[in-house]
Amino acid sequence: MPPKQAQKLTPFNVYIRWRPLPEEPGATEIKKTQSSGGDGHSVSLSLPDASGSSSGRGARSWTSAPSFSKVFEADDNNRGVYENVVSQTLPKIMAGKTCNFFAYGHTGSGKTHTIVGYDHEDPQQVGLCLSAAKELFQKIEELNGSVESDQKLAVGLRMYEVRKKSAFDLLNEHTECFVREGPDGKIHVRGETETLEGGKVRVKPIMMVPCWTFEELRVVLEKGLDLRATGNSTVHDKSSRTHAVFELEIVNKALVEAKDAVIERQAELVPHGKFATDVYLEENSQRYIQGSDGKYMVNPDHTINQERIDAAEATKREYEERVELAEATVQEIFTTSQHPCLGGKFVFVDLAGSEYYDQKSSTSAAGSKQTAEEKQEGRQINSDLFALKEVIRARSSNQARIPFRSSPLTMVLREHFLGSDDGFSAMILTVSPAADQYAATMNTVKYGNLVAMAGVS
Repeated sequence: MPPKQAQKLTPFNVYIRWRPLPEEPGATEIKKTQSSGGDGHSVSLSLPDASGSSSGRGARSWTSAPSFSKVFEADDNNRGVYENVVSQTLPKIMAGKTCNFFAYGHTGSGKTHTIVGYDHEDPQQVGLCLSAAKELFQKIEELNGSVESDQKLAVGLRMYEVRKKSAFDLLNEHTECFVREGPDGKIHVRGETETLEGGKVRVKPIMMVPCWTFEELRVVLEKGLDLRATGNSTVHDKSSRTHAVFELEIVNKALVEAKDAVIERQAELVPHGKFATDVYLEENSQRYIQGSDGKYMVNPDHTINQERIDAAEATKREYEERVELAEATVQEIFTTSQHPCLGGKFVFVDLAGSEYYDQKSSTSAAGSKQTAEEKQEGRQINSDLFALKEVIRARSSNQARIPFRSSPLTMVLREHFLGSDDGFSAMILTVSPAADQYAATMNTVKYGNLVAMAGVS
């Protein structure tokens, strides 16, 4: 593989990665070429006709814009992809920024191989996520020698998959979590409501596991991978049909404890907030009565107990202030940290199979293999991928309104995108050179071309 070259980091870079031709009898390869122009690379794809001609009546061809940052060939291993795409962004993470990486492609084209890898012992084939984690640990170990125990840095791991309109926590027994926008305007991904002693109600967010060594993180990640959902696709009987999200955040003990305290204070607030609302509704519901003519009028025998309402509101406000104080403590930890890397975050997203993005390319025979539920999931995946492209387009063109609410996927990624204003985002298109996958490969590259053009518009 040629030596790594410095690249211009645009708001959203898109790369192409070719997988090897499947070792199947009679497998034929599409014709593919690439050329450089300006700041990017373009690719040309063609499928010869039955006679082998690329210009005959039955031949098909397509050429992209010069929008791709780099094209990786089939003999480029995961290490080479990591060094060219991810490694150069490490200084941004060590400055506390967020960098996002997406893998997009047809089922079986190498998305999960790229993000996670299947051989975690081979340094040349370890996926981008674990390679990034290993390099993060090397960096923070250099910093940990000169700080107190509660300031020592670790890597917090979150793993979850987005399926239809929910997220499933891969580090918490695949617990279903719900994607909601809170009154603070932020997106929250939280599990079922849990009632504790004393009437406290706790709603746990996606679990974050602080890991103090690379080996510890690898073990936790591998356990989470065992819970990923699979199902029938138009290509393989078993394939990923969810978007899997892997977050690596630089944390320390003080930050982890402070964030846990926020969750506890929020749990304490819930019953008092509910009580204040109940008191207000109870007092006001008795204010009106229904007359004999069926119309409502003011009840002359009822006086609203404003003192009772005010007392409930005062108690609620007291607990709101406790939440605010806990949140302020989190912010103080960031501002007083000895290291600006605290909170720096890698986000890796293994997107669902791109065959769902264009169902018209699926044959009826293949489509019949899917259950009704999986077809519904396919429509949601289609919506997610379209929404992702539109978010990238809106961000790159500095639109006042960015359509994060368009899908659960973009809602989940909202904070990561907003946190990457000074960071970096990229998409790796994984594609197959097999002739029988020409339509799937072309659709993937067309989508990536649109994303790349949107990312620099």
